[in-house]
Amino acid sequence: MKSIQENLFKEAVGATMSNKFLRQIAVKQLDKQLHKAMMDSSRNLLQQEKTDQYHFVLSLIRQAQQNLDKGFINPNVLLKMINVLVTKSYNPDRHRKLNPVKEAYKKKYGEYPPQFLTLSPGKGCNLHCTGCYASSDISLRERLDFETARRIIREAHDIFGTRFMVISGGEPFMYKDNGKTILDLFKEFSDIFFLVYTNGTLISEEMARKLAELGNVTPAISVEGFEKDTDERRGKGIYKKILRAMGNLKKEGIPFGISVTATRMNVETLLKDDFYDFFFNEAGATYMWQFQLMPIGKAKDTRELMITPKQRVALYKQWEHFLADNKFPVADFWNSSSLSSGCIAYGRWGGYFYIDWNGNVMPCVFVPYYVDNINEVYKNGGNLADVMQSQFFKNGRKWQNEYGFENEDFRGNLLMPCSIRDHYKNFKENILTPDSKGEDDLADAILSDPEYEEMMDEFDEELTHLTDNIFRSKYLKEETVNSLK
Repeated sequence: MKSIQENLFKEAVGATMSNKFLRQIAVKQLDKQLHKAMMDSSRNLLQQEKTDQYHFVLSLIRQAQQNLDKGFINPNVLLKMINVLVTKSYNPDRHRKLNPVKEAYKKKYGEYPPQFLTLSPGKGCNLHCTGCYASSDISLRERLDFETARRIIREAHDIFGTRFMVISGGEPFMYKDNGKTILDLFKEFSDIFFLVYTNGTLISEEMARKLAELGNVTPAISVEGFEKDTDERRGKGIYKKILRAMGNLKKEGIPFGISVTATRMNVETLLKDDFYDFFFNEAGATYMWQFQLMPIGKAKDTRELMITPKQRVALYKQWEHFLADNKFPVADFWNSSSLSSGCIAYGRWGGYFYIDWNGNVMPCVFVPYYVDNINEVYKNGGNLADVMQSQFFKNGRKWQNEYGFENEDFRGNLLMPCSIRDHYKNFKENILTPDSKGEDDLADAILSDPEYEEMMDEFDEELTHLTDNIFRSKYLKEETVNSLK
């Protein structure tokens, strides 16, 4: 029965993807169903959270439809991706249970597992970007061995029920160990969908063909803006290489996105619609992830690149405008926390944690501290579930819940969701544990740097002042002093 349902589903989706008229009908019907399902959801969400989530999903669907219509996405490649995301994780009891594996985890540990992991198998990168969070370089020495990377993904699949993984770096397409590359992992785990953060310079025509054959990978290519901004941070000529990579992906019909780091150098570019018009409507991106430079790694010594609280609010208001108009599927990991109901780090349900090239297990790519190392955990007979039990991770999840993730009586400011960036003092005093170690010397050094702490505290104080009334009036629907003026 299950195989019949799967085949019928694939046939229906395949016919719809291949026919423009049917796609238009399907999107209209999907819009109605999405609106009802998301807005009538019984989940403990603010009404505005539901609205934001609905508009984001709708904008993503419409962008994919547009790229299908333009021929930027191959229906057959998209069908492979849908097959991975939907039918290969098909569960006949999904209306009653989340997933048997996730339910088993909850029964054992008292909470649901994270939704996904971010894995950086290698630190090596062929670029040398200013303010790189990973402090990457051309060296390939710092990397996980292939068998360890494979085991991490296997355990995420089997213990957490994961069907989505993020691969970062370094540059993932440079990863190689014992003759194996990142493509070997994608091929082996064909029922997991991978999002790969990449600088794009290694996506040749041949690489694009291989990714199309796999059908379970979407690259998110890093840009900083247009040519001037990108080449200033990433190196001369990189922008043109990125556009060539996008052309190669479009030729094979692979949906791709872009990843942007907001800094004081490029924020004015990011506040203009023509940037988004170009990358979505001409370059052919299907989605955009926006980050804000965090002063860690090499960025510790480039604090002047960190955007100001006022610039952050300006980016939020622009995102708010895009969302309301269903214009562009953009998600900002600090400004768009209504899409995820707050911080997604520390392995919370619906969230993730991060493992780097040395095996250090961290709450988030932007929280460079760890207690456990996966190599040591495996050596001592443990598995991936054990890293979730550190007091450091538990403190983080406790803060998330108290801040509003699972708190019916209180909702923290969704415009200030980050445990370290937006609540630095609390992070040091109540989340970080004595056995936590820095990912590198720079991460350790900033913990005892009074100037750094003062900078972060001042940032948090000003951001609170700028965003509190916005959150109260828009999300809590309270009448505030500013809204009454």
